Parts: sequence; structure tokens; C-alpha cells
Amino acid sequence: MTWDRFKQNHLPFPSLGLALDISRVPFPDGFLASMEAPMQRAFAEMQALEAGAIANPDEGRMVGHYWLRQPSLAPTAAIAAEITGTVAAIKQFAARVHTGELRASRGAFTRLLVIGIGGSALGPQLVHQALGSPGVDRMQVSFLDNTDPDGIDTTLRALRDELAHTLVVVISKSGGTPETRNGQLETAAAFQSAGLSFAQHAVAITGAGSKLEQTAIREGWLARFPMWDWVGGRTSELSAVGLLPAALQGIDIDAMLAGAAAADAVTRGAVTRENPAALLALMWYHLTDGRGAKDMVVLPYKDRLLLFSRYLQQLVMESLGKEFDRAGRVVNQGIAVYGNKGSTDQHAYVQQLREGVNNFFVTFIEVLRDRDGPALEVDPGITSGDYLHGFLLGTRDALSEKDRSSITLTVDEVSPRTLGMLIALYERVVGLYASLININAYHQPGVEAGKKAAGGVLSLQAKLVAALAAQPGRPFTAEALSAAVGSPGQTELAYKVLQHLAANGRVHANPASPWWETTFRA
Repeated sequence: MTWDRFKQNHLPFPSLGLALDISRVPFPDGFLASMEAPMQRAFAEMQALEAGAIANPDEGRMVGHYWLRQPSLAPTAAIAAEITGTVAAIKQFAARVHTGELRASRGAFTRLLVIGIGGSALGPQLVHQALGSPGVDRMQVSFLDNTDPDGIDTTLRALRDELAHTLVVVISKSGGTPETRNGQLETAAAFQSAGLSFAQHAVAITGAGSKLEQTAIREGWLARFPMWDWVGGRTSELSAVGLLPAALQGIDIDAMLAGAAAADAVTRGAVTRENPAALLALMWYHLTDGRGAKDMVVLPYKDRLLLFSRYLQQLVMESLGKEFDRAGRVVNQGIAVYGNKGSTDQHAYVQQLREGVNNFFVTFIEVLRDRDGPALEVDPGITSGDYLHGFLLGTRDALSEKDRSSITLTVDEVSPRTLGMLIALYERVVGLYASLININAYHQPGVEAGKKAAGGVLSLQAKLVAALAAQPGRPFTAEALSAAVGSPGQTELAYKVLQHLAANGRVHANPASPWWETTFRA
């Protein structure tokens, strides 16, 4: 790497408190010029998206997460009014909780439990981790983000003595998402066991007319906030999905929205060299040959950004991981994303990054400000933050020595404004890159296929249990039972289901050798 190349490709964006360094990506001199025409098409498509074009033809939906931080862009006055009205309602609700005007059944609300899945959990978790401060936050926050019974028990057990002071926010657009619904039902049961009214502690963030909204109305929950069909889960952090938990925690949601709006203003520009989202999209294109040939390793050198790689994992992989392009051709696109944090990873997988298979590129996230308050010198003239920064720069050089490519994104500090800016920046990168490779970033048929397959498993389970119950005491092998219920081609699946039921005491198993002769009975 040379100083001249760094001067040409280290690009500060002072209005954002951001700098982008692409000098360690070995793109040739003519690359940006060669990509200018497709980049301009991507800009035009993004402009149409923001103007309200149908972006998800599968469902006939617009995609309007950009309107959340600038409602004036919304295609109708009604949508703009809904956005501004929702933000105002969030602030008002949080203020009522914080002042004690809105109280729990036995006193003030001091704890917050957020129940969601995917983007309805990852975004709030990222913000909670990045911006929260125990002992300072207005409410302590916990999450249920899976249908794992042990995980549910662990979370609810930790809240057991605080349930009377816990506000529960349930997030589900349809209200039928199994993981979220299960968490809601388990939590409601815990409240009932404690002699508490769940409805007096519950808030819904959901779509109009959804099952969850109907439940909230019927049971008289404390409040309801909207999830609009033009906001996808992975781009919902700056809607009520993320803003309500953040406001309740005491985080400055106006600053988050302002940071996102500032990033949008810069990344909306059509001059490629002046647009950090466009440059990132082009680097992804070059590094992966426009077909996901390399993985993206995200290394934030800041504990507060621990969850940023997980957040980007969903945003990037759910958006870009597609079998077909927009012309219907099989392309099997995507970019795999993984990472944790620096310098922890220097003691984990940096060994392979430097000397193993070269099937990746790194995105370093550099945060210039170390901490609030004075720094302790751990060595003469050296602080803990100096060590962390040295590890980042040293690791970057060590990778470059082995021809391992990296991008460095530098921010001044971790703040609500900075986090909003990073969220908006990567939302734009994903949209622009999707245009470059001609795929639809705004639908997720693979996710829906997984949900349907899970439904098939549960349907088979019901048949197996019913067949055993109809002949109590009679033992069946998995093969015999799957044939008895008319599913002889699903014997493997039947065995796995019966094994799970037996482990939880819901059927009896009689182990045999060979193992496939094991029998099960009611």
C-alpha cells in the first residue's frame, strides 16, 4: 500500500463524521469509470424507490424505509402524517412511562421486555447494546427473540421478581409469526402465574387488522403502534419497531433519525466518488466478482458495536441471498457475512484470515473516541484505547501483507446520530448493490419457504401423536408409524419428531439395536 493510493482512496465525509478507506481494495485504475453506467442506473432505481415505485412485485408493495427519517419524501400526505404522528406518539408514550403517569399494576414500570424475531429483535438489540448504559438507562431491557423454551425460561426467570414492574412490547407485523406468538403466550402465562394482568403490561407493534392487533384490542392492551406493509423487518429499526424500545430505554431517537437523514442526503447523490454507499457497493462488486465469490467479515473495534455484524448479517444476507435475478434467471446470489469484534477476534479467527483460504474481505469499523472521561495510562503514555487502536491498524497491515483485502469505515464516536447514520448507510449500500447485480433486495421467498416447511413438520407431528394416542400401549417403529399415517416417504422426519417428543416425555421410547428398530408408544 502506498501513501499516494491512500490519499486518493481515503475519503472523508465531514458532515457525517465518517471516513471511508477503500485504498486496500485492489481495484484497477479504470474500475470506477467502467462501472459508472450501471451505477447511474442504480441511482435512478433508488430514486424511483424513494418516490414510491413498487419494489416488491411479489406482494405489490412499495418499500419506504427512507421515508421514516424524511416523511416529506413519502408519496402521499397520509403516509407522511402517519410517520410523524407515530414518532410523536412514541415520545408521548415513553414520557408517560418515565414520569410514572402510566404505571404498572403494582407501581412504576422499571423493566422492559421486547418480544420479536429477526429484524424485529436484531435492530432493537443492536441499539440497546450500542447506546445503553446500565445504571443510566431509564429502563432495563431484556429480549425474547426465539422459541427456545430454555431461553424463554432463562429470561423470564431473571424477570420473575420484577414482572410487576415490567412493560412488554410484542412486535409482529402479522401477529402470526410463531416465534413471537410463542414468546407472547409464554410471557402471558408467567404473568398469570404471578397473579398479574398481562394486558395491563402489554404493548403491540403490529400491522393494521393483524391477529396481534385483534388480540390487543380484545384484551385491552396499554397501546398499539403501527407496522406498515411498506417497511420490511430488516429495515424497520427506524420505525416504531426500534424507536419505541429505544425511547423507553431513554435513547435520543431524534438524533438517530437525524443521523439516518444525514446519511440519506449524502448517499442520495449521483456523483459516485462523493457517495460512500455507492463506493461500498462497488467495492463489494469488485471483491466478490459481482456474484458473492468472497465472504464479508465485519470487525468493529468497539464493544458497543458487538452486534453490528449480526445486524448486517440479516440485512445483507436476507436482502441479497436470492436464487433468481429480476429476469427470472438462476443466479444464486448473495454475500455471506460474519464477524464479532476486535480485538477479540485476533485471538480467534484472524490466524485463518491471514494465512488460511483467501475467500473473504474484511470491513474494519474504527471508532476514534475511546471513552467518556479521562484515560488511564496502562503503560507510560499509552492507554487501553491506544492498544485497541494499535491492534486494529496492526491487523489491517498484517492482512495486507498477505494480499487480504479490507475496507475501513471510520466514525468519530458511537452515538445515537452515528448509529442512525450507519443503519441508513448500509441500507443504501444493499439497495445499490442489488441493482448492480439485478436482483430484488426486498422480498424473501427463502424465508417463507422455511416457514412453510416448519408447518409441514408440525402437521406430521400432530398425525403421529394422534396415531399413537389411538392405540395406547402399542409400539411402533418410525417406519411403521409413518406408513400408518400415510407418510411413508417421511420416515426420517417422523423419527426425528418422535425422538424429540420422547426426550420431552410426551411419548415413550424403547431403544433398540440397530437404532432404527427403536419403538415409540403413547
